[in-house]
Amino acid sequence: MFVKLLKTIKEDQRIHERFQGILIEKRIPSRTVLLHEGDVSNEIYIVKEGCLREWFNKDGKDITFQFFFEGQPVASIDSFINQKPSLFTIESIEPSTLITIERKEFNQLLVTSPDFKDSFQDFIFQRFSNYGQLFLSRIKDSPVERYEDLITTHPEIIKRIPQHYIASYLGITSVSLSRIRNRR
Repeated sequence: MFVKLLKTIKEDQRIHERFQGILIEKRIPSRTVLLHEGDVSNEIYIVKEGCLREWFNKDGKDITFQFFFEGQPVASIDSFINQKPSLFTIESIEPSTLITIERKEFNQLLVTSPDFKDSFQDFIFQRFSNYGQLFLSRIKDSPVERYEDLITTHPEIIKRIPQHYIASYLGITSVSLSRIRNRR
């Protein structure tokens, strides 16, 4: 969705000239923290290559709740829009190449480009849907069902993400995940 949007910005001469240089590309190594829990977000990231995760600390325990791959935007949306402290950390899992947009330029794009604004709204609705599904899965599905669903709907996670992050994402221990995987 956002990759298509970035292409639209580059192809619209008027918007491209006005916002040339606002889309900053940067390469980061794995385990790079882009936003710390408690800090205010001033950037949105689009994953060009690599993988990021969002996580928070619960009583000293690292809880992963979302992964992001190529073409996906990543941000602490509430923090970014409302300038409130982020409830979670954003960190790279793999060496990654990101496109960044700072808050000021992002807001200008929302005003200048109706297509950009529409795409951003679609992104927000998709995130709400993802979080709703994750929330309901944690309530109604067993760990085995959550793992089976993950294999079916997000095989890239199984292939690219270390097991301890997958276990955290599923709400189980690494030992429990090993047992589930060995039963298959």
